[in-house]
Amino acid sequence: MKKDMREHILGTASTLFHERGINATGVDTIVAEAGIAKMTLYKYFRTKEALVLEVLARRSREFSEWLSSRLERVSHDPVQKLDSLFDCIEEWLGNPECQGLPFLKASAEFPQQDSAVHQLSAELAKEFRDRLTLLVQEAGVQSPEALGQQLAMLVEGAILSEQLNRGSGAMKFAREAARLLVRSNLP
Repeated sequence: MKKDMREHILGTASTLFHERGINATGVDTIVAEAGIAKMTLYKYFRTKEALVLEVLARRSREFSEWLSSRLERVSHDPVQKLDSLFDCIEEWLGNPECQGLPFLKASAEFPQQDSAVHQLSAELAKEFRDRLTLLVQEAGVQSPEALGQQLAMLVEGAILSEQLNRGSGAMKFAREAARLLVRSNLP
């Protein structure tokens, strides 16, 4: 029962944060939407910030696990995975439940460097870059750190562009740029 209630609160908060924004969603709104007492929320999460951090970490982990799994289904060849990266991201964005990259949204709402939410967002963004850098490294590409950073920037920018203007073609342009970058860095 405890785990179910915790999951219920996390799911409700995640949906509200996505739909309304983190700062615009108060604890009263979360407890009303979840159909629980405020004390129940505080039983599982000491503060709203603790809840935000948990939602942020979970949503980022879910995306990371989905992307890894999806790329593994594409191929075991790292070059083919790189070639399919933007196709996979586009597939993910096409899902109506897609909430974007959680660390991007959270960092925009919490720009203060000393904010725990901002710090976690920066850490999650680094983990994403590191994951792409590892994929690039496995493909035997020259300067994997630089290319990993470039691919992360293309992914993040394309996702933001698509969220601002669905059907903008941003993913197509990012895919083309990524393929040029990868091809120019292959041995």
